[in-house]
This record gives sequence, C-alpha cells and structure tokens, in this order.
Amino acid sequence: MRRIRDNALSIAFMTLFLLCLAGQGLAGMLGHNEQQLVEGGQPVGYLDYVTSSAFAVNVAENWQSEYLQFLLFILFTIWMVQRGSPESKEPGKEGAESDEEQQIGPYADPDSPAWARARGLRLWLFSNSLGLTMGTIFVLSWLAQSVAGLASYNAERLSALRDPVTWGGYVTSPDFWDRSLQNWQSELLAVLSMVVLSIYLRQRGSPESKPVGAAHTATGVEG
Repeated sequence: MRRIRDNALSIAFMTLFLLCLAGQGLAGMLGHNEQQLVEGGQPVGYLDYVTSSAFAVNVAENWQSEYLQFLLFILFTIWMVQRGSPESKEPGKEGAESDEEQQIGPYADPDSPAWARARGLRLWLFSNSLGLTMGTIFVLSWLAQSVAGLASYNAERLSALRDPVTWGGYVTSPDFWDRSLQNWQSELLAVLSMVVLSIYLRQRGSPESKPVGAAHTATGVEG
C-alpha cells in the first residue's frame, strides 16, 4: 500500500491514459465501421482497427504535440520568466544557473545522483536529459505520425482512384500540417493559460498553484 501511495499520481494518470486509449480505439472503430458500411465496405474488428494506420496517425499526432509542448516549456523557462507565475523562475534568475545552485560537481550532496558528480559529457547529458528525452520522443512521434499518416492518406487516395504520394509529398501537404497545427495551437494555448491564470488564481493544496495567500506578484512560489 505504501508503494501505491508513493506512486499514486503516476498510477492514476497511467490508468486514465490506458482507459482513454482503449476508449479512443473503440470509438474510432465504431466510426470507421459506420463509414465502411456507408461506402459498401466491410467492418473491421477492434484489434484490426487499433493496429491500422488510421488509428496510429490519430494517436501519434496527439503524442507529438504533447511532447512538443513539454519540450518548449522546459527550454523556454530556462531563459524566460513570467512575473507572478509559479510556473516561472524569479526575474533575474534567467539562465542555466551556477554549479552551486544546481548542486553538481563539488557542490553535489551525498544523496545526489552519481552523474551529478561527473564531468564532461556525462554531466552534460545528465544536465540536459529531461529536454533531450522530451525532444527525442517528440521527433519519434512526429516521424510515426508522418509514416502512419502517409499510409492512411494514400489509402484514401487509392480508394478515390487517385495516385499515392511520397513521404516528402505528404509531410508538405495541407493534410499533414492541418493535423499538426490544430494540435500545436491547442497545446500552446493550454500552457499559456496555465502560466497566466496561475498568477491570479489559486488551487489550495496543489503544487501547481501558489499558496492561497501569496501575492499576485510572487514568482516561482508553489503551494
């Protein structure tokens, strides 16, 4: 029970993620089969649908926009601040900060990760591991979206007796960028809302909010 309590947040989100993913597959299959019947085609089973390019492109385009959001937020908050927001560092603290502030090298604590005491490439990789990982997942999701989207797009073109397009033709097509930008703009709006609304609004007990009594101008303070 202690392990569950200590990991309750990740367990809750993983459970909701899997339920939503399964629900997306079911709803997508029903919509796909309805369209198939209208067009005189054959309905498909759940497993066939969730392994299809149509399902894969819908999943991948959402994943890549989410990880782009995280990547940009991680990088922008190194150098940019928003006065009054708990999502920002205090004005004047822009930048990568000193070794002492980051507790690396000779300033590492006894319980610091081993790579925090390292030098050279290992320290650089560990110091930037979060951004590198988010960036890698974004690129892989983007590539997965482009490949799955190409397969789905060409299947639609072939059914309409039109010639298929190449990967390069697809990633420069309106269909690809319509899918990408409609997700990017919504994720960027969500980040903007969180950064700005958290200046003036509160949620008691949440680390994503300032303490209820904190001044609107208090920056980088979490409840």
